[in-house]
Amino acid sequence: MSIDSVPEVRTEEQRSLATRAARNLATTTKSAPQMQGISSRWVQKTLPWVQTDGGAYRVNRRLTYTIGDGRIEFNQTGSHVRVIPQELAELSLLRGYDDEEVLEALADRFVQREFEPGDVLAQQGAPATHLYLLAHGRVHQTSQGHYGETNRLGILADGDKFGERHLLDSGEPTWEYTVKAATAGTLLELPRERFISLVDESPSLQTQITRVQSLPQQRQNSHGEAEIALASGHEGEPDLPTTFADYELRPREYELSVAQTVLKVHSRVADLYNKPMNQTEHQLRLTIQALRERQEYELVNNADFGLLNNCDFKQRIQTHNGPPSPDDIDDLLTMRRNTQFLYAHPRAIAAFGKECNSRGLNIPTIDFNGNQVPSWRGVPILPCGKIPISDHQTSSIIAVRTGEDNEGVIGLHQTGLPDEVEPGLNARFMGIDDKGIISYLVSTYYSAAVLVPDALGVLENVEVHPRG
Repeated sequence: MSIDSVPEVRTEEQRSLATRAARNLATTTKSAPQMQGISSRWVQKTLPWVQTDGGAYRVNRRLTYTIGDGRIEFNQTGSHVRVIPQELAELSLLRGYDDEEVLEALADRFVQREFEPGDVLAQQGAPATHLYLLAHGRVHQTSQGHYGETNRLGILADGDKFGERHLLDSGEPTWEYTVKAATAGTLLELPRERFISLVDESPSLQTQITRVQSLPQQRQNSHGEAEIALASGHEGEPDLPTTFADYELRPREYELSVAQTVLKVHSRVADLYNKPMNQTEHQLRLTIQALRERQEYELVNNADFGLLNNCDFKQRIQTHNGPPSPDDIDDLLTMRRNTQFLYAHPRAIAAFGKECNSRGLNIPTIDFNGNQVPSWRGVPILPCGKIPISDHQTSSIIAVRTGEDNEGVIGLHQTGLPDEVEPGLNARFMGIDDKGIISYLVSTYYSAAVLVPDALGVLENVEVHPRG
């Protein structure tokens, strides 16, 4: 029973009007509707937003791949991973092989697979039926010793491979070692029978396997981009080198995503209960806040364009000991020029603070947009509760360089929409149904783009302290 439904009891001692009765004639002072789910949304506030008139943004880059370093590289589109066909020349069987049509066909035969910490990817003594390319993650190679002890053979990480030597083995080869995942990650697997069937279909591949040529040296810069030949320090009239800057043939395009909902307001409420506060206006305000919160979540976690999924595998590092330490943050900062922001879950920031305290270090604070925020090496550490914390109490810390002119990370939106309420967000009247309910379609359009891979980095598997 509510307090208003309790009958008022008057006593004989009462000599003046009770406050409960007086409130019936008084006008209360009230707040606007409040919402607990509003966060700071630093990702939206710090990303520079670029007008995307065509609904899509194409990122053109120089062609980048490194042949001859012994490691495999991959194209990454959101959470989807595909091996770069030319990179298959890193396999000893394909050194020097340049039939792009066959390499494309071989790349299409790999299957993506996700793994979790503790998963056994290959078991010593079990049939060796696949070639594995490790796109991301860390695994341990071990073998069973003569006396039953476990011997660690090595650690494989991003770009490594195992199982190649068994691709053309006759009979039923078995694994000489066990491969067990130390972290979560992604690999591409190629069944042996798929490779053999492609060999049977391709005379050029048959020729390649019989001769197994050495890989010719390719000239690249330190970032894996095809080198632009230059001459300097010369005298006289030597022949100058000729060159060109090659581009990716399939540049990435980011299409604007959308978050939508239908806001319903009864006409009776809109007509009769609009003073002193406009009901429709406040319903729309709270709905917009919810959409902006969803937008923040998608900018971090979306499988196609979210920061966590769009980070290049080479820009991901692991912590030294689990909790985020000053050494880990230093490593993250040195991976790119001009890191401008760090995004971290508040609990990850607290874990970093405890690591600093244990070393007798203080985290300095700086004034950022009128707020006092923690920082490291002058880079603000901005709280972002949308960065997930796993069941194992681990999270991630994101480092970004932003801006088109800075070859960084940018936000994408389109302004000038019909019935626009805020930039990139509109509320369109949908009509009134036969029950007198007014409907508005509320939509916001957005995405994010990483212009070059080193604009975005992630410190992964950051241990946070569990709540007490």
